[in-house]
Amino acid sequence: MKLYLSVDMEGITGVPDHTFVDSSKHNYERARKIMTEETNHVIEEAFRKGATEILVNDSHSKMNNLLIDDIHPDVSLITGSVKPYSMVQGLDGEFDGALFTGYHARAAQKGVLSHSMTFGVRHFFINDRPVGELGFNALMAGYYGVPVLMVAGDDCAAAEAEALIPDIVTAPVKETISRTAVKSLTPKKAGELLRERTALAIDKRAEIKPLTPPEHPELKIEFMNYGQAEWAHLMPGTELDPESTTVRFKAAHLLEAYQAMLVMTELAMQATSS
Repeated sequence: MKLYLSVDMEGITGVPDHTFVDSSKHNYERARKIMTEETNHVIEEAFRKGATEILVNDSHSKMNNLLIDDIHPDVSLITGSVKPYSMVQGLDGEFDGALFTGYHARAAQKGVLSHSMTFGVRHFFINDRPVGELGFNALMAGYYGVPVLMVAGDDCAAAEAEALIPDIVTAPVKETISRTAVKSLTPKKAGELLRERTALAIDKRAEIKPLTPPEHPELKIEFMNYGQAEWAHLMPGTELDPESTTVRFKAAHLLEAYQAMLVMTELAMQATSS
């Protein structure tokens, strides 16, 4: 049994605000430690339940957050950026299931530090279906026929996953009070929950089906301001709605749509730095 583990940071236990997820802030090293510990809880339980190979992909910001010295020695770790497929780098059809930990709700929704890739994005759509990082990454897994077995993060991320993927197992390690305040389990209790839910997800893996992406998807990104949309529209093949901040791209397949999203969001960030 070969498993894929994508690890984000905003949904990690005890993380309420940007001082934990920004490498320049004072709480970041604490969050890295908890993030690594939580990853190990999932890995250890997955091996106990019969996994033979696990690939871990660090999926937050510069994607070099996990402490490799402390990660379970029997996994492989993808770390650093730039990655052609970002949060799902290395995922392919050879995996029997994927697990997402440290995840958060999509932009413009309730949830701790909710956003979609960058804080310049209001909404992602695939063929008019709203998705966030969780949904887009789950569709990418589905492109390869791989089911997402578990999502761990705050309660809003868990609810988003349950609405998106029938029968998925979730591990809500904290409850949202506001976008920057949470009621959290302690790391010890969160570890117990993660182990329990990882075991359950593996037991249920035959019941959880992959999401099926559209064959020729249209990606739409609604940005926060028009300047961001103008920058994103510099990517060839895009269409800018002159009456809104939405940029469209008709993709040949989901892989192309995902990379288009990465390019467009990176371009849009130039509007906030110039």
